[in-house]
Amino acid sequence: MTNLSKKLGEMNFDGLFTDVVPAVQVRGGIIRKQTTSAVTLKRGTILAKSYGTAGDGKLVILGSTATTNETLTANCILAEDVEVGTTADVTVLAYRTGHFARNKLAVASGYTLKATDEEELRKAGILLSDAIEY
Repeated sequence: MTNLSKKLGEMNFDGLFTDVVPAVQVRGGIIRKQTTSAVTLKRGTILAKSYGTAGDGKLVILGSTATTNETLTANCILAEDVEVGTTADVTVLAYRTGHFARNKLAVASGYTLKATDEEELRKAGILLSDAIEY
């Protein structure tokens, strides 16, 4: 007989999501390896995609410095913590759609999220809202 009251796991509410509309969709992506030292990127980090003639289609943390002929455009949000080293690119899971709490998101140190970044995320299906913690 099946035990229907068995505890399967736990969920900790981290406040990253503010609504169920639009529905959350997850996809795979590749984060470009670091050039100087390894970093740990946290869930909720906004990632930009590399475009342009020098673009490689890989993801970097929003606020990274673009190379010559490269455009970095806000694209998705990291779904799980990940360590990115200096020897190889890393395959990750990222949210491609969803409704997120602006104050729970992270960008590169010293960078401030811009209205143009939010517009690019909106075009991709990611909405941001202000949320109050209880």
